Amino acid sequence: MAAAQWISSLIAVVMALTVIFIRMKASQNPTNVKKIIMPPVGMSTGFLMFLVSQTRIPWLYAFAAFLVGLMFSYPLILSSKMYVQEGFVYLKRSPAFVVVLLALLIIRIALHTYVESYVSIPQTGALFFILAFGMLAPWRVAMLRRFFTLTKVSQQQLAVD
Repeated sequence: MAAAQWISSLIAVVMALTVIFIRMKASQNPTNVKKIIMPPVGMSTGFLMFLVSQTRIPWLYAFAAFLVGLMFSYPLILSSKMYVQEGFVYLKRSPAFVVVLLALLIIRIALHTYVESYVSIPQTGALFFILAFGMLAPWRVAMLRRFFTLTKVSQQQLAVD
């Protein structure tokens, strides 16, 4: 494995551990719409990379990467739970979430080696960016739907009390 691949894999591990740590800390505070939608909004600026010709990939590759990301979003959706406490919505800590993130990281690293043998390193980065966005966006949409469902139920309960 080339040094660049080792470094990128190490960065991926550090980022995954950072996400796990942040998610665990975030579960201590109530969530809101802004906290749910800002990660995909912020990440969407990464699509500017396609202005650079070295990162451009065929549409079919992009579509396939997005579909893989969509498949990877389901374990995240299933392992992300929310609950209402004192009128606020919280994310529930889930050991399954940590396992899912680590499993996805291992799959990502394995796929990275395979994909890199067919396309350039910048194109590999572009494909994995699309995969990550395809995983993050549906997950956050599902969280947003749950948030709205819980807040509607919570408001109805407060009106009844």
